[in-house]
Amino acid sequence: MSAKAVMVLGTTSGAGKSWLTTALCRYYARQGLKVAPFKAQNMSNNARVVTGGEIGSAQYFQALAARAEPEVRMNPLLLKPERDTHSQVVLLGQVDEALTRMDWRGRSEHVWPTVARALDELMAENDVVVIEGAGSPAEINLSGSDIVNLRVARHANAQCLLVTDIDRGGAFAHLYGTWALMPEDDRALIKGFVLNKFRGDAALLAPAPQMLQEKTNVPTVATLPMWYQHGLPEEDGVFDDRHSASGVITTTIAVVVYPRISNLDEFQPLKNIPGVHLKWVRSAAEVQGADWVILPGSKHTSGDLAWLRAQGLDRAIAAHAQRGGAVLGVCGGLQMLGEALIDSHGIDGNAPGLGLLPLVTAFEPTKTVQRTRATFSTVIGPWAALSGITVQGYEIHHGQTAQHPAMAAKGDVAHRLIPRLAWQNVAGNVLGLYLHGLFEDPAALQALFGQHGAQVPTLDAVFERMADFIDEHFESGVLDALIHD
Repeated sequence: MSAKAVMVLGTTSGAGKSWLTTALCRYYARQGLKVAPFKAQNMSNNARVVTGGEIGSAQYFQALAARAEPEVRMNPLLLKPERDTHSQVVLLGQVDEALTRMDWRGRSEHVWPTVARALDELMAENDVVVIEGAGSPAEINLSGSDIVNLRVARHANAQCLLVTDIDRGGAFAHLYGTWALMPEDDRALIKGFVLNKFRGDAALLAPAPQMLQEKTNVPTVATLPMWYQHGLPEEDGVFDDRHSASGVITTTIAVVVYPRISNLDEFQPLKNIPGVHLKWVRSAAEVQGADWVILPGSKHTSGDLAWLRAQGLDRAIAAHAQRGGAVLGVCGGLQMLGEALIDSHGIDGNAPGLGLLPLVTAFEPTKTVQRTRATFSTVIGPWAALSGITVQGYEIHHGQTAQHPAMAAKGDVAHRLIPRLAWQNVAGNVLGLYLHGLFEDPAALQALFGQHGAQVPTLDAVFERMADFIDEHFESGVLDALIHD
């Protein structure tokens, strides 16, 4: 078997590469083809646990859309930013300390054989491999060390689509400029331009698509309308909350957005629940009026905790908890809720916690990366509906958290809900857990939100709608021609 390769390139980050790649995976899979996604290098703190370790969340969802088992070859290199100038390097699912210390440009050549081998193996095992690029193929300052865009396209002899976000403005200039900056031989790989996030009458675009084709010999093969409620978790950044609530709002949930937020995609189901308003907060004033406050995961807990204090969010969260408001900390957020962070190995940093749970976290060199199934014991307070619920999720953390011994000696003991994974305070309104994916578990959603939680569409339904969407809006025959020409 030798797969056909279809590749999605973009004019910028955020143009829609991940979304379109996911839709293409389901489009080809439901034709009865064996499909796999691939992204050579992903820079993201949104990661999922798969067989062999961890990969970027986008490739995890793309694999599910392709009806394939997610695995590390689908994203052989994952960079997880810890600071503006430093990232943890994950190669084939495992943290590689030597690569983490290596110079970025030198690292590219070092890992290319591993990247190429992973791609070759997927090409040999599948009918179609849908490849996602990164950023833009026109980043000419990076072309000499490229291992994710044109080098991959050439290696796979991929049929490429170039997608742009027309809602930003300047879409035709982005498309033409990207095409013009590509090496002349590589321009032939571009089989079509895609205008994404269009609002308005597509007929008003004329004559620009035809003029662009005359200049590049590349047709515009799709104009995709703006679609806010597609339901796929965003890969990077925070998602648009302009359409995050439907009907009468009964619950407002504030998610604190610190600089190194991670695994934010796990909150997408909350956006889809009728009556729930999910909002991102970066200041103390924005916490006002929230029913729940969520401290999400963090790739640099001590640094994000310092940022949180600088914004005055520590006082706002403490006041919310003192009023009996619900507070949830997930992974790094759990660590922040405790009394202290202890780092004897130079992994994250020492810091005092928020003191809302009598716990202490010690960072260990060994990283816990595993899928987990666990059952809550008796839960009290606003989280009581979770009592006895068995949930499935995943863990990705260096920290190990336990009861603070000195506080226990004084009688301040956290209520343990799941051994080594979940605790709450005596009042019951503060809950911390290491398990990612609580709101992706149907049983947990229904327990917490009743029938509204049960109405959240399944991921499979989301993938089907996405495939229908591109089938409707691409020019007839284009997508099939990409794998048959």
